[in-house]
Amino acid sequence: MTEKKIITVIGATGRQGGGLVRAVLADEGEEFAVRAVTRHPYGDPAQELKRLGVTDIVRADMDDPPSLAPAFEHAYGAFLVTNFWEHMSAEREKAQALALARAASHAGVQHAIWSTLEDTRACVPLDDDRMPTLQEHYKVPHFDGKAEADRYFTEEGVPTTFLRTTFYWENLLSDFAPQRGEDGALQLVYPMGDHKLSGIAVADIGRTALAVFRRGTDFIAATLSIAGEHLKVADMAAAIEETLGDRVRYRPLTPDEFRAQGFPGADEAGNMFQFYADCEDHFVKARDIDAVRELHPDLQSFGTWLAAHRDRLRTAWP
Repeated sequence: MTEKKIITVIGATGRQGGGLVRAVLADEGEEFAVRAVTRHPYGDPAQELKRLGVTDIVRADMDDPPSLAPAFEHAYGAFLVTNFWEHMSAEREKAQALALARAASHAGVQHAIWSTLEDTRACVPLDDDRMPTLQEHYKVPHFDGKAEADRYFTEEGVPTTFLRTTFYWENLLSDFAPQRGEDGALQLVYPMGDHKLSGIAVADIGRTALAVFRRGTDFIAATLSIAGEHLKVADMAAAIEETLGDRVRYRPLTPDEFRAQGFPGADEAGNMFQFYADCEDHFVKARDIDAVRELHPDLQSFGTWLAAHRDRLRTAWP
């Protein structure tokens, strides 16, 4: 029997990493084995991975670079992702990315996928007053910090595919869930105007990443920008209403009105949505749905994702 290639999955209990873990476990070809990396190997999310069939669960912390070495030992590949929203610091996220790049390089990983995003300052320069500058150096820190970190993987000699993701449909279950209006209707409250929002299911990020690993060296040094569908928010609201049979409408805000809500990360999220809207041509055109389907033919539309999560959505939106 051919020995399986180990893929080290950073953030295995999170959304993107968890999507890849599940994709590998469901893979009929069984070319790869997962090494799930988490700071909390005995926590409930890690134990759920164990119940699903993951046997290699390793503790490591991106803020503790020496702890990463065992996670990469003898690994063929690695899926690397950082979580800005956990601490909301672009500088810390960049330090984590550098630690990952060095650990992957020292271990001789043959193929890494770095989950990254665009540098928004290419479209909205720092001196552009359309949106505030945040953390002194960034327009959308969780985009710009990841983009700056891309170079670490090149400088450390890591054979890397740069996978640019986008808004998760799963955000509708948590951070960007609809709100109940005074009239009882659900409201999507985003500052997008009539512009299209690119979105994707986290499962499809995982399945696309697996397809990239299957292709071997085809995408080394390549940048792949992915999405599942490009939709106006009003059309998203209509699709939710049709799926759930509940009243749903889009209540657009201006970016300033959105940022003024004042919740933790409101400036960051407001700038993100404004970037999506103001730089729609730049962002949407980079994400060719047909090209993504060439890698992952079963890519879910928003409507397909809604139907699959209907019961969960009804529970999440009382």
